[in-house]
Amino acid sequence: MGRVSRRRRRKRVRALQLALLGLIAFVFLWGASVTVLYFYAKTTGPPSIAVTQSTLLFDGDDQLIGERSSGEKRYWKPLDDISPHAVKAVIAVEDRKFYDHKGFDFKRIAGAVAADIKAMAKVQGASTISQQYARNLYLTHDKTWARKLNEALYTIRLEWNYEKEDILEGYLNTIYYGHGRYGIEAASQYYFGVSSEDLTLAQAAMLAGIPKSPSGYSPVDYFDRAKERQELVLGEMVENGDITAEEAEAAIDEKLQVTASPPSEFLGAAPYFQEAVWKEVESIDLEPYYLKYGGLKIYTTLDTELQTIADEVVKENMPADTALEVAFAAMDPESGEVRAMIGGRDFVQTPFNRVTQALRQPGSTIKPILYTAAVKNGFTPATTMRSEPTTFVYDEGRSEYAPQNFNQKYANDAITLAQAIAISDNIYAVKAHEFLGSDALKGQAKQFGFSTPVDEVPSAALGTSEAVPLELFNAYSAFANGGKRVKPILIRKIEAPDGEIIYQAKSKSKRIMDEQEAFVMTHMLTGTFDPALNDYSTVTGITLLDEKTREYAAKSGTTDTDQWMVGFSPSLTAGVWTGYDDARTLTLTEDKQAAKWIWLRFMERAHASRPEEFFVPPPGVTAVQMDPHTGLLSGESCGQRTAYFTEETVPLEDCDGNAAPPPGEPVSGHTEDENWFKKWFLE
Repeated sequence: MGRVSRRRRRKRVRALQLALLGLIAFVFLWGASVTVLYFYAKTTGPPSIAVTQSTLLFDGDDQLIGERSSGEKRYWKPLDDISPHAVKAVIAVEDRKFYDHKGFDFKRIAGAVAADIKAMAKVQGASTISQQYARNLYLTHDKTWARKLNEALYTIRLEWNYEKEDILEGYLNTIYYGHGRYGIEAASQYYFGVSSEDLTLAQAAMLAGIPKSPSGYSPVDYFDRAKERQELVLGEMVENGDITAEEAEAAIDEKLQVTASPPSEFLGAAPYFQEAVWKEVESIDLEPYYLKYGGLKIYTTLDTELQTIADEVVKENMPADTALEVAFAAMDPESGEVRAMIGGRDFVQTPFNRVTQALRQPGSTIKPILYTAAVKNGFTPATTMRSEPTTFVYDEGRSEYAPQNFNQKYANDAITLAQAIAISDNIYAVKAHEFLGSDALKGQAKQFGFSTPVDEVPSAALGTSEAVPLELFNAYSAFANGGKRVKPILIRKIEAPDGEIIYQAKSKSKRIMDEQEAFVMTHMLTGTFDPALNDYSTVTGITLLDEKTREYAAKSGTTDTDQWMVGFSPSLTAGVWTGYDDARTLTLTEDKQAAKWIWLRFMERAHASRPEEFFVPPPGVTAVQMDPHTGLLSGESCGQRTAYFTEETVPLEDCDGNAAPPPGEPVSGHTEDENWFKKWFLE
């Protein structure tokens, strides 16, 4: 029995000896590792935290048009000059134990790993402020083991060569806050128009929430999401003991004014265009460090000469004593390259870009999109329908709609499609819309590149569904280029600091109508300026004829709150919108005239040094002399205007001696006496 007890004691002693040896080995290895890492950090020295490069923007001729700092030096703010609210908010939401660890929060890492394993997905991060700072300064965001190892080594070098305050200051001045803004100072100036030292608790908490997802939590684009994130940050601050629950509630209730104030580097040539370029850069799949470090060369599509003309024409023709605003863009119809852009009267006062960000009712400028669907379904310039007061029944008989023409004038007779476009007859448009089916315009608009859906109601034919101005302007390029939808392009290519081309634009097009259909529509749109199409009202471009010297195709549009003019030459598409941001009714005569004059005077000056251009008919269309009032071939007793038809739809009757079709029966075979008329209209 004694020998058994002695053996047990010897086993326990050996076990204790082995445990002690293991502990000694662990301590030795840990100490050796720490020593090695310490000497590594000290021998390699402190990593550089200087960021000094700028990004340059060039126009279509590769001439410098703008410069933008993408390094922190321009906006660097000392830690002592940053609002304590901002500092505490960032630490609370990003790294509570920042002052307690040496670069890595192992407990947090273990928790994140457990959460990821439980969810079988990457659901929780564990990077400390030091790790994020190292990644932002020196590394790409590739998710590789090599990158993670480098991140750890840089973190060690930062932690063992810089004070915590230096790391926190660097982090706050380098983190990305969206909209091209890096650092707390640039972000606070942009979002709230104040210096970072003056941030309130509510502002600081909202800014602290942005870096998690700069595009998703932008107060400019997604205020509700940013507000939810702000409340989370405030909750973390309460839990961390930085503020009281009462202070958090007061911050939540504080009404924030997001200004989106532009920095000074945007105040050069074409500021709205430059801002749109930066938004496109952010949407391109580039490594984030390119945006952060800068040094890029961005070659844009801007035509400086056309931009100058646009700036001058807008300034000369916008009413001086009103708050009327403007959106203007010009582009190459073949490539989609944007040549000029004006998103408002004053970029400093209103950086909101009305070309790319506004949603407005297009009015009658939507009609060519509708009539494209009509031409595809057999309508021709000779197709006639009656222009008279009409009530439309829809929604299975539950609703009625009674549109009116301008000044409540009507032909009270049949008019042709060519004439309906030129004088912008509303009754004809709604009849065509209902004849084609309420979903025809919606589908056609989508084909033309509209991102906003068109309502399936009769009034949609008169442009009551909102659209983005740039998408509307660009849609007209499909007529000019022979039936292809092109995508608006702002950037041709981007070069990295070492000269490598990291982005190259590719002009993409999609055919959405036949070349013949596109030309038939184009020629009808030239009727906007042809008095031969006058009827109960004059053509909508008649006031511009004294200054018009070339052939253009265009369409005007009017709502109670909007004025439009969109059109093109064979080589240039341009569009103008004018109206008030608060959507007030347009009552002043000069407010109603501005859009047309801006458009025509821009087109005239833009083409002044170019040889005269003409719209050339493609094979498969035939030109005839047509009576614009009846759609019959012209003769001695009726009017005449050239019209184009596909070969199978050319009119075969003239107005001299031959029996004309009954009023309202189009030459193409459509008639208002068919069942569809009784279904939709009340007489």
